[in-house]
Amino acid sequence: MLSLHGRLATVLVLYYTLVGVWGLFLGIRNSGPTPGYRGAIVIATVAAVAQGVIGILVFAFLRPAREPLHVLYGFALVLAMPLAATIVRDRQPRGQSVALGFAALFTAGLAIRGITTS
Repeated sequence: MLSLHGRLATVLVLYYTLVGVWGLFLGIRNSGPTPGYRGAIVIATVAAVAQGVIGILVFAFLRPAREPLHVLYGFALVLAMPLAATIVRDRQPRGQSVALGFAALFTAGLAIRGITTS
């Protein structure tokens, strides 16, 4: 279970990075978020929630995190993209793509910090 938690964390870093670059690319092309891009954000958020559930199972049955800050990064990882999507909802389409791209890159950074504090 602990190994799965660690591997999923690495996958989240890579996936959020790709989603972030994709959002910036859409912004460069003066395009708003496409349905595929929005779907990618939903997939990333569901994966982050799954990561959190696995983390809770690790905490309950194996061991707590060495750093309490690790748990904070986990909560922030789950909340970052839905919050960003809510905030940018009223922007111009290009601005939505750019803001969501930067939010995804920020979320990748949160996942990296979560890994380093585990």
